[in-house]
Parts: sequence; structure tokens; C-alpha cells
Amino acid sequence: MGLVLGQGMLLAAAGIVVDLVGAFWLSQFLKTLLFEVGARDPLTFVAVPSVLLAVAVIAGYVPARRATAVDPVVALRSE
Repeated sequence: MGLVLGQGMLLAAAGIVVDLVGAFWLSQFLKTLLFEVGARDPLTFVAVPSVLLAVAVIAGYVPARRATAVDPVVALRSE
């Protein structure tokens, strides 16, 4: 279960890092469009990736749980 869940979390973490860098860079261009919020609001830069990571954990848990129910010998013989 850890292997399947770990692979999913690796992809999610890589996507979150790339998105954070892009959001940090683009926030300067969008500064004029934001009202009552700073361009680099720390709450937003922490809350959004946390929610995305939580959703990724939940989305990865279902296939990981299903993978643990399969007998490895049966899976290897079917290939």
C-alpha cells in the first residue's frame, strides 16, 4: 500500500511545487486585479497546497487499498 500511495504522492508533490513556483511568479502580474488580498498572501500559499495534498491522499488511498486486496501470485500469473 505504501508503494502505490507513495508513487501517487510523489506526482502530487511535484505538481504542487511546480504550481507554487508558477503562482509565486505570476502573482506579481495579477497584483492589480486583487482587492483586499496581498499578491503573495501566505494563508493562500499554505491553504491551497494543503487542500490539494489532502485530496491527492484521498484519491490515492482508494487504488492503494484495492491493490492490497489482490494476491501477488495471482497478479503475476495473469501477466
